[in-house]
Amino acid sequence: MRLNDIADNPGAVKKRVRVGRGPGSGKGKTGGRGIKGQKSRSGVSIKAFEGGQMPLYQRLPKRGFNSRNSKKLNDQVNLGSIQKLIDTKKIVENSTIDIDALRNVGLINKNAVSVKLLAKGALDSKVKIEVSSASEKAKLAVEKLGGELKLIS
Repeated sequence: MRLNDIADNPGAVKKRVRVGRGPGSGKGKTGGRGIKGQKSRSGVSIKAFEGGQMPLYQRLPKRGFNSRNSKKLNDQVNLGSIQKLIDTKKIVENSTIDIDALRNVGLINKNAVSVKLLAKGALDSKVKIEVSSASEKAKLAVEKLGGELKLIS
């Protein structure tokens, strides 16, 4: 094989269309943009313009306000992530793991009001957990190891 033998596959390189380069090119004069007017010019976008009529988004009444602060945030925690924190000694195994402890470690959002315990991952340690709710599999997994699961409201 030599350098003069190297070539692209047939059809791999396609020539670009040279717009507005005369009638012989097939894309001359208007360059595929139709005839005249604002839309044929470059750099123009008419998003919600309705031809002088008042646009729909301006016709509809503006009402209400939803504060992001008033929305209660519910978060989830997996058993595997709790075990990972115990293994890295960020959570002490014998202490009670509650919402504040999970928030301090950064496992849940700081604005979380309630926390649900889910059974994803494996738990190897005997722990005491206080959360808002838990799945059935998570309850069984904690109680199987001799741990406590307390549900708070």
